[in-house]
Amino acid sequence: MSILHSPKQNQLLAALPAEEYARLLPYLELVDLSLGQVIYEPNTRISQLYFPTTCIMARMYELESGISRQVSMVGNEGVTGTALLLGSESTPATVTVQSPGYSYRIKAGVLKKEFEAGGVLQQLLLRFSQALLFQTEQCAVDHRHTVEQQLCRFLLMSQDRLASPSLPMTHELVAAMLGVRRESVTQAAQALQAAGAIEYRRGHITILDRAALEERVGDGYAVVKQIYQRLLQTKPAASVVKVVRAVAA
Repeated sequence: MSILHSPKQNQLLAALPAEEYARLLPYLELVDLSLGQVIYEPNTRISQLYFPTTCIMARMYELESGISRQVSMVGNEGVTGTALLLGSESTPATVTVQSPGYSYRIKAGVLKKEFEAGGVLQQLLLRFSQALLFQTEQCAVDHRHTVEQQLCRFLLMSQDRLASPSLPMTHELVAAMLGVRRESVTQAAQALQAAGAIEYRRGHITILDRAALEERVGDGYAVVKQIYQRLLQTKPAASVVKVVRAVAA
């Protein structure tokens, strides 16, 4: 059975009024992205932006110790390459595919032109950029949490963006994303599995009890989720509220 794909599987694209969506549609290219695929190298020109639909992308920074650490993730709620829209031609982060799947990509010049024209797209992308910045700030202070708490946050945020309890990931991948030792991730995963919160087998972690993860995660996850909901659900601007409502109807 063939899988149907649509740009509207991305929440930002789905929120656009019909006129703005129609202008972008001819330039949106569906791409299949593999695990670990590098989307952006640090300090290289951003030539295309990606609207994930069924994949997750991770923004990684290399620490002075040489260890890389994830500072944010983007799934079907957002877009990569927002630095370009805010005046920069590149990003200091490495952006890789954390969970494989599909995304729509668009040439940077096309999206930047539409962004600069104003309208709903500009409002949505600015608010998403603000939410992403808050997620990055929260990740920066996440080291004060235990590895188990960090793992819980990582799993919850991943499930939020995949809408599936089964997450394709290995302990090695999680350790690389969190910037911790693989053994530490294994110990944390074993504790969560013993508590009945998750099940791990063959490169997949399945969330069995989401409430149990939420009890263990600490305060950072809930705060970030509330910020995302507030910023991305609020209507963009008074002048375009009518248009947005008409599209949603």
